[in-house]
Order: sequence, then structure tokens, then C-alpha cells
Amino acid sequence: MRAFAFSLALAAAPAAASELSSSITDQLILPAFQELAADAVELADTASTDCNPQSETLRAAYGAAFDAWIAASHYRFGPTETDSRAFALAFWPDSRSKTPKALANLIRNEDAGIKDPANFASYSIAARGFYALEFLLYDPELSTAGSAGYRCALTRAISTDIAATAQAIGINWEQSYAAEMRTPASRYQSDEEITQELLKALTTGLQVLDGMRLGRPLGSFDRPRPNRAEARRSGRSLRHVLISLNALEPLELALAGGNHELQANITAGFAKARKKAEALNDPDFAGVSNPASRFRIESLQQEIKDLRVLMTEKLGPALGVAAGFNSLDGD
Repeated sequence: MRAFAFSLALAAAPAAASELSSSITDQLILPAFQELAADAVELADTASTDCNPQSETLRAAYGAAFDAWIAASHYRFGPTETDSRAFALAFWPDSRSKTPKALANLIRNEDAGIKDPANFASYSIAARGFYALEFLLYDPELSTAGSAGYRCALTRAISTDIAATAQAIGINWEQSYAAEMRTPASRYQSDEEITQELLKALTTGLQVLDGMRLGRPLGSFDRPRPNRAEARRSGRSLRHVLISLNALEPLELALAGGNHELQANITAGFAKARKKAEALNDPDFAGVSNPASRFRIESLQQEIKDLRVLMTEKLGPALGVAAGFNSLDGD
């Protein structure tokens, strides 16, 4: 996965909100979706020649594409939300276990419709995307269910669908939406609305980290929920936290513009959260059931809560906007 570098251009004070949004679009958003599209195509190409769930090559391609999605996933507006693309790539949380049920049903019936990419794109989002593919590659039951030939076809169908969805998002960003972010037009009536959209993206990312990636497996002290950890079967739960932190930090620094004191506080806050995450050594958050390990995970969660407070109490007022509602509110 590409390292998200901190750009000197983003650290400089923007002349106007439109210049800020243009910098963020060109240096953060477009590269993130270009990376996603490229890695997703590589995943589909790999699956077309090697669909063995135990294949390290296939798993590596899957991991790279999933990394790229996590790094871009907080930009849940515009092309990402069109036709429920974000959910088609990542249907999670799945509190009713719809994904394994949908996959089991396809495998049991050997549904031939999966062989047509256009047809498969109309299937339930529970049977599509990275979390569905995780079951086929890592789940002890579904990775061995039914015939090997059909599982192979399903692995290829999901991988091809991921690539098509990622490419559609990237193309839409490059051809139309990016221009509207640079120059307010019909979609956005003012620079303030664009800034608010970007602040909502940051809100979304921090909200997912706090309430979902950490909050769901933590549950309560008396009732921890390790099986609710994101992508636990592939041991990616902690990895997703770190990738998200690394992707959110440059966005928040960019939004802070030339406010050097605020930027310093942001940098310090992310450094503390990253240090605690890196020290966990708990890839699937199984430690939520152990009091000592749980305390360290809760300490990481508190650092992220502090980042949310910094955003709402310092960054938002400095920008003169509030984050407002995002696509996750009410879930």
C-alpha cells in the first residue's frame, strides 16, 4: 500500500477554502481512489489465475486492495456513495450475519448468475465486497464448502466486482466530481459547503475508529465481543486501525491549514494513538476478553476520542463550520 506522505503544500495556509479543497482533492482523495482502483484490478487479475483460498499470492493481492479501501473509505460522499458503492465494497458491520448466509446459499445452489459480472453487480451487497471475499479465503467452513470449482468461480466474481466498483469510483472522481470540489457549482453552492463535506469525511473516519473498529469488539467489561472485531478471520482488525490513522492524519492537518498550534496538537494526538496501537500486538483484538489487554485497547480508544474532541472543539470552529450528519449516523 502506498505510504501517505505529508505534503508541504497541505501544511501551508490556503488562500481560500476552494484552494484548500483543491489541494485535498488532488493530493489526498484522487491518489487514494487511484490506488484503490489499481490494487483492485490486481486482485481481480490474480484471482483469474489463482483462486486457491490458501494461495499466498491471492491473499497478498486481497490484502493490498483491502488496505487501499480502508485508506480511502472515510471519503463516503459523491462517487463513493453512488449506487451504494461503499457498501458493495464493504458491507460491515454485519450484525445479522447476512454475508455468510448469502455466500452459503450461493454455494449450496451453485447459482450460475455469478458468472455474468453485470448480473452479479445486482446481487445483494452481503455477497459482494471485501468482507465476503474474506469468508471465502479465511473462514474454515466457507473456504471449504461445496465444490472447489464453484468456490473458485465465486472468488473470481467477487474480485471482478470489487475491481469494477473501485474503477467506477475512481473514474467518476477524475472526470466530474473533482472539478466540482475545486470550483463550487451546482452540487456545492459555496466553499463552506465543500469544507463541511471534508470535515464530515474526517468525522466519519474517527467515528468508525472509535465506535466500530474498537467499540464493537470491546462491548462492555462484563460482555466483551471479540467476534465482532472487523476482519478478524484474516487478522486485520488492528491493521485497519493503523491504516485509518495514517490516512486521517494528513486530512486533518490539511484542514487545519496554517494554524501551526492546532497542527502541532493534531500531530501529537495521532502520534499518541499510533504508538498505543503499534504496542498492542493483538491483530484480531482477541485481547478484549483479557483485563490487562482490554485496558490497553480502551486506552487507544480514549486517544481516538480525544482526537474527536480536538476536531469538534478546535478544528471545526477554526474552519467556521460544523461537521453535520454523515452517512453513518443512525446506524
